[in-house]
Amino acid sequence: MVTKTTSVDFTRIFDILNYQKEKYPNQHALNSFFAGQWHGISIQELQNRIDALSCWFIGNGYQKGDKIILVPNTGSPEWMILDFACQQAGLITVPVHPTSRPEEIELILTETEAKHCVTADSELYFKFTLVIEKLESKTIIHHLKHGVPGYFFPLQISKTSQGELTLLEEIKMGIQEDELITILYTSGSSGIPKGVMLSHRNIVHGIKAILTILPLEPKHRVLSFLPFSHILERATSYAYLAFGVSLYFSQNKESFVHDFKTVKPFFCTCVPRVLEKMYDFMQEQMLHRNKIKKIIIGWSLGVGKKYATREHTQLLFTIKLFIARTFVLNLWRKKLGGKIRYMAVGAASLRPEIGSLFSAAGINIAEGYGMTETAPLITINRFEPGLNRFGTVGVVIQGTEVKIDEPNEQQEGEILVKGPNVMMGYFNRPDLTKEVFTEDGWFRTGDIGKFVYQRFLKITDRKKDIFKTSSGKYIAPLPLENHFTKSPFIQRCLVIGFQRQFVTSLIVPHFEILEAWCGEENIHWTSPQFMVHNIKVRAKFQKEVNELNEELPNVERVKDFVICHQEWNVESGEITATLKPVRKTLLEHYEKEIEKMYA
Repeated sequence: MVTKTTSVDFTRIFDILNYQKEKYPNQHALNSFFAGQWHGISIQELQNRIDALSCWFIGNGYQKGDKIILVPNTGSPEWMILDFACQQAGLITVPVHPTSRPEEIELILTETEAKHCVTADSELYFKFTLVIEKLESKTIIHHLKHGVPGYFFPLQISKTSQGELTLLEEIKMGIQEDELITILYTSGSSGIPKGVMLSHRNIVHGIKAILTILPLEPKHRVLSFLPFSHILERATSYAYLAFGVSLYFSQNKESFVHDFKTVKPFFCTCVPRVLEKMYDFMQEQMLHRNKIKKIIIGWSLGVGKKYATREHTQLLFTIKLFIARTFVLNLWRKKLGGKIRYMAVGAASLRPEIGSLFSAAGINIAEGYGMTETAPLITINRFEPGLNRFGTVGVVIQGTEVKIDEPNEQQEGEILVKGPNVMMGYFNRPDLTKEVFTEDGWFRTGDIGKFVYQRFLKITDRKKDIFKTSSGKYIAPLPLENHFTKSPFIQRCLVIGFQRQFVTSLIVPHFEILEAWCGEENIHWTSPQFMVHNIKVRAKFQKEVNELNEELPNVERVKDFVICHQEWNVESGEITATLKPVRKTLLEHYEKEIEKMYA
């Protein structure tokens, strides 16, 4: 008997469903937590529910090209069903961050003329309803909070007629890989929302590149906890289906520890802030321990930070690492379920010593680089020995080209990208699209970087953030900001100095660590608003800044600083949805304090 094998491939995102079904059908493809336990959906059940919802859209008059706004928090099987159903029916999804301000929502609704809007819960439902009513828009709105008025009931449909399925197949057959599938609004650090148009081909290119890079197999469990409105987690979730792994969706921020402990994932994607918070926890623990335990924790962290220097190949360092893991570093793996082996980090810059520390703890960290405009991946470090360099964002993915435009004497210049992953353009903004493309078709990222170790890309700053002081010296703020956050007391830093005589900064403290330190020093803690003006607290931050200044040339040293009494937040526009500081807004919000430093 001869067994006939068929080649299974995918060119459109919704083809991934059949790709998994044919190659390695998973009985627990998507998983969510409710009623006190995890519940899984098989790939077949998933396809049935997606088909049913696609048929509902078609049967209710939705036409190819109609826009559907999605407002998720974290991912869930429901969001995946809704997303794929829209794709199959030829509808264009417009994910919107739940933290978006009313004026941003208004712009998106007006520009896209969305036919439908689905939010994560009733709170977001009312937030978006207010804007829809103000605009007198005809946009229909629902939410995913089951049992509450306004719930999107078609998600519960699971059966369809043969006639409906036949029509659906005809529509799917007519969808091409180069067609628009989604519009993602990104404001970046400019604060002006613009809709990035991505096709099936854009996103599929990155997925296929990842399939050759990540060490995932169908038996593995992965956990998703990043916002589903971002292209990073959304595209990664598609890739998980292509790998055939079991994808578990975290419930919310509060359930983070519970979800890791019960799922025991092998892999996850994360942003630097997650790793920084875990590192901060260890720093905070040092302040609560006796002298001997402080020494052990400090020594262990010191050993972990040297992991990236390749000293771990030496016998003496191997012994030190074993001791450090036994007493301290293994705590991170235990908190993450005990089986985690790999993490891919993106969306912002990761401090090299933190990547080194977690890798020393047995959690291999690979930092990557991408943008919404590149769907999103451009480069990524690999998990194989010799293919991971901390402080870089890795090697260019297959099929994509990267070059450095007009490099200076340090070989630094703007990073340009060309490839199938580069966006179709900005929705209804041909002027903005023209600005970011060169005449010969290269996409201008706006990031400054260079290649090191022959083929590893290193990001050095944002082109528009580099400034010149009044003395004529150029300052790249990003490396300086990362440098000052080496202090356990400094959570965020914004370096200032454009057309000024010297460099200053805004500093956001690690308030938990600061409060613990105040307890150690017998300083009465009241509230951050008052503590940032405390003489002893100010002196402590001055000491931290002075020590870090010693490692810098005089022109880059921070001469004065403002201690902010609260964390910067998305709602006020001080940081983006991907947690990058919005320089223009912060300079406006702290204008008086900044002027006082230069008075």
